[in-house]
Amino acid sequence: MKDTPLSVCERNFIIKALGDKKRLDGRQPYDYRKIRIQFGADRGCCKVSLGQTLVLAQVSCEIISPRAVRPSDGILFINVELSPMASPAFEVGRMSDLGVEINRLLERCLRESRCLDTESLCIISGEKVWQIRVDVNVMNHDGNIIDCCSVAAIAALAHFRRPDVTVDGSEVIVHPSDEKDPIPLSVHHMPICVTFSFYEQGKYLLVDPTDKEEKVMDGKMVIGMNKHREICTLQVSGEMLLMKDQVLRCSNIAVVKVTEVTELIQRALENDRQARLSGQKFGFAESEFTESILTNHLEPEEIQITESRMDEESEEEEDMNGDLNMEKKSKVKILDHGVGMIGEGGTSTWGVEDKEMTEELQKEATVTQPDQKVTAHATDGNLGDDSEEEGTVMLNLDSVAEEKPVRSEKMGLPNSKSKRKKRKGKS
Repeated sequence: MKDTPLSVCERNFIIKALGDKKRLDGRQPYDYRKIRIQFGADRGCCKVSLGQTLVLAQVSCEIISPRAVRPSDGILFINVELSPMASPAFEVGRMSDLGVEINRLLERCLRESRCLDTESLCIISGEKVWQIRVDVNVMNHDGNIIDCCSVAAIAALAHFRRPDVTVDGSEVIVHPSDEKDPIPLSVHHMPICVTFSFYEQGKYLLVDPTDKEEKVMDGKMVIGMNKHREICTLQVSGEMLLMKDQVLRCSNIAVVKVTEVTELIQRALENDRQARLSGQKFGFAESEFTESILTNHLEPEEIQITESRMDEESEEEEDMNGDLNMEKKSKVKILDHGVGMIGEGGTSTWGVEDKEMTEELQKEATVTQPDQKVTAHATDGNLGDDSEEEGTVMLNLDSVAEEKPVRSEKMGLPNSKSKRKKRKGKS
């Protein structure tokens, strides 16, 4: 899959902004983006971010046979991988032209500059030597991959520790880290690449171009240099012609940038060493920023409650307390064996209350007048009628509470004395 090219309007806008000495991200022409160096928990693991460009480098070692040309020298091998995760223009298992260019440039900058002492990697001359392998993986591409890869590779080499070995005749014993401390590599200097992009046939010059600026440029020049002003590599590509003064100007700028980046690498190495010695936490997880959108931490805030709000809350509390008190006052009413009711609802009580009330009234009536029977004739709701139907009369609770004897004359019932007289007459 090929990368999406820029439109004519975008190209003209970028070039016009460069004429006004302005860039898309607000930087000055000779400014680098923010560089951040992080080391992993394992030795030789380094992650470098240059703006949005992200590169991960890992150093490993193994014992192999040396080359016939240099039997007492170790081997430094560099491998660069451009994954599709970094950009849709990269393909899996196929090295692009940019990948080949970066790989060869790093080999010239690191291996041919003798920044690493390969003679110290020899175990047995002509038989066994250490091979140091540097795997550089580009995780995100936003321009200037060469500079980011060079910083990650040299920082990972300076952070790496190889195991200690003991030679007993022709036998080589490799000691683990818990038996003997690992040995650091002999890094003499730190060559770092600085990329310059040219526009309008060298009329405009930029340091650390972004992805869009690289698509517009006419050509670029990469200078590999250390802080001792020694040029390790120089490469010019593109359709442009450069004057001698332009090359000297770029070399003077590269000295300043290389010195700043070298100090940043040494400071990061020292911070990691102090963290490991003091027992503090280290690694990628501990070096991430906590003030990001991905964290769940939230600072507590004060809430101002107005008087009306406080009154509403007090009323709500009173209502809640009132409901609780009502619940406390509710009694359990036993309807039958194994059946109970609290408050409203529960088992159906239809007809039960009337029956209980009549039983209570009858008991009261028998207590006041044990010899009387309370009966009445009821027809169409009138108690004083001569109907043959008999009905039970509901007594008033007030009269029962006052404990007054129930008089049958008021209800229109025959008196007990008149009944006795009639019985005597009959007899």
